[in-house]
Amino acid sequence: MSSDCERCEIHSYAVRKPDSLISKVWRWHTKWCPGWKAYQIELANK
Repeated sequence: MSSDCERCEIHSYAVRKPDSLISKVWRWHTKWCPGWKAYQIELANK
């Protein structure tokens, strides 16, 4: 499964502006997002 997290606009924005509200919502959603978990596994396997 190839995740789209690397190309996600919200992820990119959260990285650029870590103190923003969007970043906080994005971090909250990564706790339960199956796509994010798959992305983390992909990164670990590289």
